[in-house]
Amino acid sequence: MQLQAFVALLSLLGAANAIPDHHARLAKRQNAGVVVASGSSSSSSGTPTTSFTSATSTSNSPVPTTPVGTTIPPLANITSGMATPSTVPLSATYSAGATPLISGAPVLPTPFVFQAASWPPQDQIAPTDSSEVSEWMEELDGFNIPDLTPTVDGTCGNDPTAAAQAASRGWWTCGGYTRVTDITACPDKLTWGVSFDDGPGFYTQELLNYLASKKLTSTFFVIGSRIVERPQVLVEEYMAGHEIAVHTWSHRPLTMLTTAQVVAELGWARKAIKDVIGVTPTLMRPPFGDIDDRVRAISLAMGMVPVIWTRTGTGATFDTNDWKVPGGVVTGPQSFATFESILTNATMLNTGFVVLEHDLYAQTVDLAIGYTLPAAMNFTPALTFDSIGHCNGIPNTNLYRESNTNTSFPYPNSTSGDSSVPGGSGGQGNSTTTKISGALSDATIPISMVVTSLLAAGGSFLM
Repeated sequence: MQLQAFVALLSLLGAANAIPDHHARLAKRQNAGVVVASGSSSSSSGTPTTSFTSATSTSNSPVPTTPVGTTIPPLANITSGMATPSTVPLSATYSAGATPLISGAPVLPTPFVFQAASWPPQDQIAPTDSSEVSEWMEELDGFNIPDLTPTVDGTCGNDPTAAAQAASRGWWTCGGYTRVTDITACPDKLTWGVSFDDGPGFYTQELLNYLASKKLTSTFFVIGSRIVERPQVLVEEYMAGHEIAVHTWSHRPLTMLTTAQVVAELGWARKAIKDVIGVTPTLMRPPFGDIDDRVRAISLAMGMVPVIWTRTGTGATFDTNDWKVPGGVVTGPQSFATFESILTNATMLNTGFVVLEHDLYAQTVDLAIGYTLPAAMNFTPALTFDSIGHCNGIPNTNLYRESNTNTSFPYPNSTSGDSSVPGGSGGQGNSTTTKISGALSDATIPISMVVTSLLAAGGSFLM
């Protein structure tokens, strides 16, 4: 798709490796088995096309202090010092050659075996002196990568110069600036684009069991350093019909890195995913939401669309702060109170929303399956639950390069840092550049939402 045609279409619409101890959980924990795809059959529909809608209740009743029938800790006990729970085993195993739910996707490759010498050091910024990175750098050829100086550390306070230029450089961290190419919400009002970051973790399997029991699908933004530790968990996520997306190799703020380092971080995570499940994602999420026009351009040139969580016009971000609980910065009750505020803010949006949650820690998984998800399912007005790609109308085949036959993406020089982007597309200095990632009821729908509605038009958009 030429950029001009694309613009015309707009009118149509840090890892934890704690060793678990023996904190037993009841066998009655809801743990319905995930869908198992056989090696000899495939689904033409791929990821389930139905999404879960919460039942409307007559009152907005609170979640029980301790969820019934589980040994999830009482909310007040979900803190950094809580006892480390035991893990649960995989619900299913898959052999090489098993057929995934994505139509046209390759069968599962040979089971992954981690050989440290073939990979960057875990949880360290990926080096740039490898043949792999040299090859990935060539993907940037022909793209206009804005010449923006890396930030000091990805924060506003330590880089006042970059912070003062946040609007022109499209820096989300300082001011919530988004561009037309960002996905920041679901188009339909009261639809929650469910996602979890930073895994696969020790407790991800417990989350997968719960999602399966409730027939929910999610988008998992996975870290390369975690994938090589727990590849079979990634396989189960993918084979169960959840969406898999890139979340870098070592979880560093991307705006602080050089262009080559950004390429290395995205490339190694992408390679880990491909080596384990055989496909290359076309969605990514920058750690901490730290993205600017340079990072956007790199991501798009490498075939990945940025996904961030929702932010309102008043600056409220849909971040549960669950990730702060393991570090002792906030408590479980404080994180849950933040989530309750998110649900209230969501009712004032013209669009749906995307929330930041995590599956790396026991605390974050307990909060999700014991409190936030149940609260949302009992919320009034009723919410619809969906994965981010699906809620945006993206065909599941387009979520992976190998199963997508469309050749129009990546499209050339489309980041808003490029002056060649026509007016109306969110280009630099353009009046339609968005600062918010979810429109309040008295505001217009953000242009970043308009682009995602195009992904369903004509059947495909990504490559």
